[in-house]
This record gives sequence, structure tokens and C-alpha cells, in this order.
Amino acid sequence: MGIDAISSSTSAAASQARARDQLGQDQFLTLMLAQLRHQDPTSPLDPAEFLGQLAQFSTVTGIQGMQGSIAALSEALRSSQVLNGTHLVGRDVLVDGDTGYIAEEGGSIIGMVDIPQGTRSVNLVITDASGQQVRRIALAPAPGEIVFEWDGTLEDGERAPAGDYTIEVVADVAGTNEQLPTQLLAHVGSVSIDPKSSTLTLNTDLGPVALGDVRQVM
Repeated sequence: MGIDAISSSTSAAASQARARDQLGQDQFLTLMLAQLRHQDPTSPLDPAEFLGQLAQFSTVTGIQGMQGSIAALSEALRSSQVLNGTHLVGRDVLVDGDTGYIAEEGGSIIGMVDIPQGTRSVNLVITDASGQQVRRIALAPAPGEIVFEWDGTLEDGERAPAGDYTIEVVADVAGTNEQLPTQLLAHVGSVSIDPKSSTLTLNTDLGPVALGDVRQVM
């Protein structure tokens, strides 16, 4: 091969590299086909090299397309979560928990508990932030889900000070004392979303609650 041919081949390769960086897939294929048609018969283009370049280009294009699809899916998911969350603003939801809040202006702590078969007695035990028991209320031992409520009244009939209170449901099940898991009623005031994780949080009167922790919408 002469110097001119080598120079021409080198120049074509450089042009091809620049074109591959700047052009799309269709233009790249057109350029490669043109090279095949006008290649030097004495020094044809290596098919393996051609296929390797094409595969590399397709891989990069595929990754870019996949990244675009993932970004679009993430944005759609975020929009869906926000839409679902806004529908809950102003509503009450049941969430797993055992800590409620009594406000100065009144109010109560409402929740739900599932009473198992064989339960002989059930008691709702309320303790303050220091761990001191302030009220004990007997509940019906009927099996199944029951709703309980504490209106903030202490054992002496006085109103409980504003603050957080822990709710425990203790049951005598076939002669064994068990603490049953509780769900509390929370009022949704607003929603917020983490821009990085796209996690939706419900801002309630019981504190922040993840959307996935909602057990029932009232």
C-alpha cells in the first residue's frame, strides 16, 4: 500500500472516530456502509473490527436509552406517589405504633388491636414519657379487631398534661400475658417527598409516617 493510501486510510479512520462521537446510530451505519463500498480492494476493512465497532456503538446507545427509560420511570413513580399522598391530606390513617399525643386543647388517642382466640382479659395501659402508668382501661376480650380510645382522662379524673403517651394492650391469652401490637389513628396534615430516594412521607399529628406503613385509610 502506498503512502497516499495509508494517509487516506488514517484520515478516514480519524474522521470515522469523530463522526461516531458526534453522530447518531443511523449516521454511523451510513458512514460504515460507505466505507465498505469505497474501501481499498488491496487493503479491505477487517469485518471483525467493523462488527466490534458496531457492537460498541450499540452498547453505548443501549445504555443511554436504558438510562433514559429508568429516569422516566423514576419520575413517573415519583409523580404517582405525590398524587397518592395528596389524596391523603386531611384524612385519618391507621399506622403501626404505640405512641400517641394528647394536646392541651383536648383530643384523644384512638387505635385498633387484634384480639386473638382464647383471650380471657384485655387491658389498655397508658404510660407517660417518664414511664409512669397514668391510666388502665379494661377492654372487651372478644376475638377479632376492636377499636379503643383514651380521651386523656387520668385515673383521678383529671385531664392529662399535653405530651406523648405510650399505649400498650396487654392480654391474658390462655393463661399467658401477652403484649399485643397496636395501630393508632393519625391525621395527615401534609406530605413531603425526598428528592433523592423519592420516598414519600406523611406528616401527621403522630409524627412523620412512611406511606408504606399505612395499614388503613379511614
